[in-house]
Amino acid sequence: MHTSSLSKTLQILLLIFLVFAGLYIAKPFLVPLVLAGIIAMLLLPLNRWMEKKRIGRGLAAFFSILMIVLMIAGIFTLLAWQIAGFTEDMSQMQKYMTELEKQLQEMLSSHFGISAQKQQELIKQQQSSGAGGAGKVVMSVMSSASDVLVNTVLVLVYIFLTLYLRSHLKEFVLKLVAGPQKVKAKQIITDASKVAQQYLSGLAMMIGMLWVMYGIGFSIVGVKNALFFAVLCGLLEIVPFVGNLTGNVLTIIGALSQGGDSTMVIGIILTYGMVQFLQTYILEPLVVGSQVKINPLFTIMAIVAGELVWGVAGMVLAIPLIGITKVIFDAVEPLHPYGFLMGEEKKKGESSFIDSIKEKLKKF
Repeated sequence: MHTSSLSKTLQILLLIFLVFAGLYIAKPFLVPLVLAGIIAMLLLPLNRWMEKKRIGRGLAAFFSILMIVLMIAGIFTLLAWQIAGFTEDMSQMQKYMTELEKQLQEMLSSHFGISAQKQQELIKQQQSSGAGGAGKVVMSVMSSASDVLVNTVLVLVYIFLTLYLRSHLKEFVLKLVAGPQKVKAKQIITDASKVAQQYLSGLAMMIGMLWVMYGIGFSIVGVKNALFFAVLCGLLEIVPFVGNLTGNVLTIIGALSQGGDSTMVIGIILTYGMVQFLQTYILEPLVVGSQVKINPLFTIMAIVAGELVWGVAGMVLAIPLIGITKVIFDAVEPLHPYGFLMGEEKKKGESSFIDSIKEKLKKF
């Protein structure tokens, strides 16, 4: 009995390893496909609404994609407009970075005994080791830009085809399920799509609210180009935990390079703390909703695993994918314990602050 139990455990571990290895190897194929599937779930209600207005399925899918493209183009236009004003302070930023480099060199010299001459030699060795220097950088940038362009087109094509062929794809999934289980399978598909819709639409609304809050906070503190940094911090929210913190660190660096003092830095940190409090305890529960209820341990594990397997794209897709996984685990009886393990801890008789706010909002 003990040997068979150990053998089963080893088989499960081997299966997990093979799954992660397969996901890693198939990254170029799977990332655009999964991203398109998640976005298609978000666009599904809009697509259905247009179809009810007697717009053909293909045309409805096209209009849905066009709306997404126009929204993204609008965001990039806003950023480009802000960057145009931001470039006026570039010379001052370069001066600040030069002074910061000198201070770093002095610290290395005084604390670690590495002379300035030795530091220059190390830098030259590092530069010479990257043969082709500027040419390699240019080729790398061009290659990355072409990859992004190809993947963007591929994602848009996948979204269109997923929306257009969704009935066919759904029927295929149902054909894989035995007759008595078809009703449950339909419910799983519906619940999974709702999870993705609620998370992504809630995330979009929350990013908009973060733009407003950061914009007001940074403007009060006196940060130059406050709107640019507010938009940057909001957009980086798509990468959970890490993105928002990174945006605020960049804001502090930008403020210091533009002549900001310690008071401004403290103001930025206080703004970040207040926004995080409102986001964590009010915005996320109210806007993102109760569908994606994953405990913090598995949320962090999913983000870390996503980054290891698919990089930044994995971090972005981790939350909706683990939410969909939990829906499947909750619906399939043998997997109930795993769904319970991933879910939030519930204490009997405990009424949360957010629940009371929701009840008051319902009255309006």
